[in-house]
Amino acid sequence: MSQQTGTPVSGLQGQRNDPSFDDIYDELVWRGLIYVSTDEGELKELLAGSPITFYCGFDPTAPSLHLGNLVQLLTMRRLQLAGHRPLGLVGGSTGLVGDPRPTAERTMNTKETVAEWVGYLQGQVQKFLDFEGGNAARMVNNLDWTGPMSVIDFLRDVGKYFRVGTMIKKETVSKRLNSDEGISYTEFSYQILQGMDYLQLFRDYGCVLQTGGSDQWGNLTSGTELVRKVEGKGVHAIGTPLITNSDGTKFGKSEGNAIWLDAAMTSPYAMFQFWLNTSDADVAERLRIFTFRTRAEIEELEQATVERPQARAAQRALAYDVTSLVHGPDATDKVIAASAALFGQGDLAALDLVTLQAATAELDSVPTSRDALGIVDLLVASGLSPSNSAARRTVAEGGAYVNNAKISDADHTVGEDDLLHGRYLLVRRGKRNLAMLDLG
Repeated sequence: MSQQTGTPVSGLQGQRNDPSFDDIYDELVWRGLIYVSTDEGELKELLAGSPITFYCGFDPTAPSLHLGNLVQLLTMRRLQLAGHRPLGLVGGSTGLVGDPRPTAERTMNTKETVAEWVGYLQGQVQKFLDFEGGNAARMVNNLDWTGPMSVIDFLRDVGKYFRVGTMIKKETVSKRLNSDEGISYTEFSYQILQGMDYLQLFRDYGCVLQTGGSDQWGNLTSGTELVRKVEGKGVHAIGTPLITNSDGTKFGKSEGNAIWLDAAMTSPYAMFQFWLNTSDADVAERLRIFTFRTRAEIEELEQATVERPQARAAQRALAYDVTSLVHGPDATDKVIAASAALFGQGDLAALDLVTLQAATAELDSVPTSRDALGIVDLLVASGLSPSNSAARRTVAEGGAYVNNAKISDADHTVGEDDLLHGRYLLVRRGKRNLAMLDLG
């Protein structure tokens, strides 16, 4: 697990909202970021007026945020660029309870684990916000106000405002109640805890807007209703859409693995490739949601996709922008250099070990003896040639490469000095058949 810092990602520096829109609400609508909200007219007027304080919460249910959370982080960034003040909440208490899942009870993590993950997530949230200036962001942790509260105080001061009939109508709660799994009182109480967060932030900071995923709408409105009942004030919520692919599959999932924002869990190379593989049908939507490119720029890339889809200009722009936002332009440039180097258009020896390993992670990695470094042996050991005779034909036809260097002599032997980082060899047959040999 990599340690996160509060230093803003360089890919965010200098970003501004699209000047072609009169206000941030219209821009959020155009980008497809408002799926559901409280009163539209009031919300539009609120966001067009004097700076407000708003918040978004993130629960430490894993040691890193993922692409679904990135939607919220970038929405927060857009609102801050429009002059509003963000509160980034990492749920030290709600993370101990767990937001109800539609299918089954969550496995509770230890208090020590949750506290550790709170630190990781705080660092990730901080990278996307500005903590200086007149609308500086602030980090908050709901354990600060729920931890000292007694059970009796919780029931008397907060619980009395919630009606069980309303609570069981929440979509996730309803699904669980009607399932064989059922739902525990612990998870059933989650919406009360999240509602209490909004009330506390309203009292402490004058917070009047919460953002979150549309699947959290029941929890978001728990907060707006609690503030209305206790304080007699109207506050607002925005639910962003759940992102899915055009074919209906879940966004950000590949064989059950999420795309994480932590480089130790999803490498910059893997993230770049994920975005580069976006389908033509999805790429314009992704550009609107996940980048700060203007409407004119995105429409130009849409047109390029229609006219020259094979160039994948929109996908390349998307991959570069998002990877830079998450990991910084330097890491993204390394990824691009690694991609080029794999196929002979760059210097493999110039790649650092982490980038090399990430770029070759999907290749067959074959343990190989240092006693067999002849080109014929390497081609056979890698599985690129089925036999010695086939390997010799590959060499004779000019199709054998080691670390991008063409090998023209079937008796050629690779030296120890040729090993990448003292242990690896990239063997290639033809233009695109690759294997990584590990002589570690």
